[in-house]
Amino acid sequence: MTKPNASKSLLSKVLYGAKQIAIMLVVFTLFSAALDLWRSKDIPTDNLPDLKAMTLNGEPVDILAMSYQEPVLLYFWGTWCPVCSFVSPSVDIMASQYSVVTVAMNSGSDEKLSQYLKHKQYDFPVVNDKKGLLSRDFSVNVTPTLMVIKDGELQFYTSGFTSLPGMWWRMLLA
Repeated sequence: MTKPNASKSLLSKVLYGAKQIAIMLVVFTLFSAALDLWRSKDIPTDNLPDLKAMTLNGEPVDILAMSYQEPVLLYFWGTWCPVCSFVSPSVDIMASQYSVVTVAMNSGSDEKLSQYLKHKQYDFPVVNDKKGLLSRDFSVNVTPTLMVIKDGELQFYTSGFTSLPGMWWRMLLA
């Protein structure tokens, strides 16, 4: 039989642990938001660069035109980026439900990039930014970087690890 004091002690420990986790999540969220604001200070929210390009599959993309139909998730990444290997599967899931365009930064030739995508089984549309010119136009210095563009304006910007719920949340709010 459990003593009443023992169950109160366990309950108070669980509540204390839950409180600490909640505090850490709030601090992490605030820190992450502040970091995103600081990193995005040089990125204009309107008058965005005109990204018209061809995907590896030969399909033309026009980010600004697409953004007037629905929000577009624009994902800057690289095959060489370790964090991108955790974010890209979520972007692939998002691409099955939303307009997504990805820009592979400095990731080699079209053939090499196509082999990488096939190996990873990614189906998202990819623009190969072999020399990093597109990423420079968007002032992207960190990978991965995700932007949500709606009606020709930058609605959300984040860099580093982003979860699938975080991507969904940003797309729904755009």
